[in-house]
Amino acid sequence: VVDDNFIGNRKKIREDFLPHLINWSEERKHPFSFTTEASIDLADDDELMRLMVEAGFNSVFIGIETPNPMSLAECGKTQNLSRNLLTSVRKMHGSGLRVSAGFIVGFDEDSPSIFREQLRFIQDSGIVTAMIGLLNAPPGTRLRERLRSESRLLGGPTGDNMDGSINFIPRMRYQTLIKGYKDLLESVLDRRFYYERIRKFLKEYNPPRLRRRSIALPDPRPFFRLIWALGIRRRGQLDFWKVFWFALVRHPRTFATAMTLAAYGLHFRRVAANV
Repeated sequence: VVDDNFIGNRKKIREDFLPHLINWSEERKHPFSFTTEASIDLADDDELMRLMVEAGFNSVFIGIETPNPMSLAECGKTQNLSRNLLTSVRKMHGSGLRVSAGFIVGFDEDSPSIFREQLRFIQDSGIVTAMIGLLNAPPGTRLRERLRSESRLLGGPTGDNMDGSINFIPRMRYQTLIKGYKDLLESVLDRRFYYERIRKFLKEYNPPRLRRRSIALPDPRPFFRLIWALGIRRRGQLDFWKVFWFALVRHPRTFATAMTLAAYGLHFRRVAANV
């Protein structure tokens, strides 16, 4: 459900949208799952999370940006400042919503320690799908105007947040920023760290029990291709099999989710290799 902030108007979502979607989904035995984007203060509203899960939402993208409070203040993320971010993420996982999140490095308030801090936060949060980008200044933003007034603007952003480029002169030494960013990306997607986050997520996740439509048995070939690609062919087989058996034996209701996340990791590593 495409919306910069799905919960921007909670009254309309709670009263005019979700009840109709719940009825529609239940009548059809939940043929679809939904995802959307929201601010992290969704974690404060237990009823709204319950309604979203009941309607068929199983994941939500959150712009966390950074665990550095000074950088959060710099970018105006006041709703992120007034809370324990880790607790908020765990509440959403416990409600049945898997959190994906965006993170940014390159703020003026970032020091070289930010890369270690970001990695620690991402690992502790159990956010498996963490999108990490370098700060850029898009047209029409206060950031762009400030950087222009400081003679630090270098042009327009490329529009590709995975090409390792920035369009301004950073406060941090440029070479330190770029190397730190690439090292952070490599660490977050490292098989050991990535599979650790899957296990942490599974421990916290409380998937909903929805009465879904009976469907024909799925094609097993993609599953066996996944086993071949991650469990036999590539490095990191041991870490993959640990997650495989951990999910199958201890969290069987989330086994399919665990295997999907494992497949995502393969895709992310391929993309990051070109940064």
